[in-house]
Amino acid sequence: MVGRMMAAMRHRGPDEEGFLFAPPVSLGMQRLSIIDLPGGSQPVWNETQTIAVVFNGEIYNFRELRKELEAAGHQFRTRSDTEVIVHAYESWGKDSIKRLQGMYAFAVAELPEGPSGSALRVFLGRDPLGIKPLYYTYAGGNLLFASEVRALLASGCVQPDLGVETVPAYLLFGSVCEPLTLIDGVRSLPPGSSLLVRAESPVRETEPETYWDTGIARQDQATSTSSIDRAARPALEVRGLLERAVASHLIADVPVGVFLSSGLDSTAIAALASQVQRGVHTFTVLFPDTEFSEADLARRTAKRLGTRHLELMLSDEEMVSRLEEAIAAFDQPSMDGVNTYFVSWAARQAGLKVALSGLGSDELFGGYDSFRATSRAARAGELASYLPSSVRRLAAGALAQMASFGSSPDRLRKASAALRDSELLPHPYFCTRLLFTPQTVVSRLGPTGDCFKQMAWWKWLDNRAREARAMDSFTSISWLELRAYLLNTLLRDTDAVSMRSSLEVRVPFLDTPLVEYVLSLPGREKLGERPKHLLVAALREILPREIVEQKKRTFTFPWQTWLRGSLGKRVAAGLADWSPALEQHLGHEFARVVWQDFLAGRTTWSRPWSLYVLNEWAKQNLRAGQVPSSHSEKPAAVA
Repeated sequence: MVGRMMAAMRHRGPDEEGFLFAPPVSLGMQRLSIIDLPGGSQPVWNETQTIAVVFNGEIYNFRELRKELEAAGHQFRTRSDTEVIVHAYESWGKDSIKRLQGMYAFAVAELPEGPSGSALRVFLGRDPLGIKPLYYTYAGGNLLFASEVRALLASGCVQPDLGVETVPAYLLFGSVCEPLTLIDGVRSLPPGSSLLVRAESPVRETEPETYWDTGIARQDQATSTSSIDRAARPALEVRGLLERAVASHLIADVPVGVFLSSGLDSTAIAALASQVQRGVHTFTVLFPDTEFSEADLARRTAKRLGTRHLELMLSDEEMVSRLEEAIAAFDQPSMDGVNTYFVSWAARQAGLKVALSGLGSDELFGGYDSFRATSRAARAGELASYLPSSVRRLAAGALAQMASFGSSPDRLRKASAALRDSELLPHPYFCTRLLFTPQTVVSRLGPTGDCFKQMAWWKWLDNRAREARAMDSFTSISWLELRAYLLNTLLRDTDAVSMRSSLEVRVPFLDTPLVEYVLSLPGREKLGERPKHLLVAALREILPREIVEQKKRTFTFPWQTWLRGSLGKRVAAGLADWSPALEQHLGHEFARVVWQDFLAGRTTWSRPWSLYVLNEWAKQNLRAGQVPSSHSEKPAAVA
């Protein structure tokens, strides 16, 4: 069973595999060798071979922890960051996870009698921001866990049945929402959480324990890691934290590169990395249509920084020809991520195993429109509370009608949703991230909004909203972006599609000390005349002026154009071949109407594309269900 699971994840670690059998515990891992290439084989043991670990990710403060542990008498056999975990666990138990800085998912096994004896307990941990995934399920009296859902399916112990609670969240936001997956019974270990399970048969189901949350970042706590006056000089503090973060993220025994677009975030990472290492590799995606190309600006930046620059030209024809492999890279379906798949593939083809990304900057420093749009959604909801329900429905209906013909259909639909029923979502912020409106989801799936409130994903979002309400308006949006869009879409997609190419993507902006410090600052320190004011103030002297002064651009593909070309034919054919597993919960007629709305200019590319990816993933991973005979009679209206 473990062998099948490891085979399903060989792309995540093609260099080496490791295995531990200590009844009733079996652990397996696939290694992507990055630090201590000859000595970092897993599982890694402590001195007495009573504690073992298998691990995915990087511990960035491993050198500091190693010095502390060696001073306490621990003896190390390797130079790897992995070994720090077992010695830290031996010294501090489950609290050791609070000492780790990095991105990680790991399993520690306790074997009091050594490797020839039985395991006593297993301790699972996931990093605070959820950069690395960890999925688990209780099946047949056993606990199964893995870095990908597909590995759990490969075990043969997990039935490939649709988790129906997940579908509403996917339609609302275009991705699967924590702590659920699209497989019934399979859950994600929440970020900043651990799970301690006794090795017995049958395994007693245990709830995760939170070790890092908003309490760490509460604004009445001093979290600065230096002696600089954090209230007086936040830009200098951010600069120092970023420099240390990038330097630690460059630690590797293999070449490291940077994803370089024409934007501020990736340029900042490339500039800081170039101060640490000469000749850093950089990568940019190009399009034949110059309207979407970032080549010129990225090329000038790379030349100024002295990086070894590589460009990948991607046409719509190549996109279509390789679409199937790109979608197959998704461990869970998503409307995003294909762009990262192609740039990751290019980086791996160039011989890299590690690349740095600018993810996390928009969430921390206020780069998204959600930092401004949330207040508009809140005002709409507040206005709605004073209006009679009949007036609300009329006004919301008018906005939805305007969306079918206006130049900004999504913005009008979100305003309509907020006006019609603001209580369907836990916080006005979530209106800014909508794919389909709550009213559309309710009308298509049957249950009422109150029914959604009983679902695990809604409770997750509601708890994050409660935490955010204790913060100022700016920081509350940062927290929700970190715990919703970044976690559920960007980080999960980036991990899955990059590891499909056996490439590790590191995210310095999500270094825990930096995140804690920026979240602890009052919002007024992060606001300015332009978005990401604090980041620009911290790095202005090393950033090209043309990068700083340009309007914000999002690293995305020209989907609107491609879907009206050859890619559109592929998507139309895919939507016409609707998955039987989805049909009983989401009828194919809904997808047909969405596609027609796109062709008529009544909706944007993201809606049909998200349904296409969901459908393709379902056909590859789910078993067919029974189709209710009355389902086709449901109306297919989309707002």
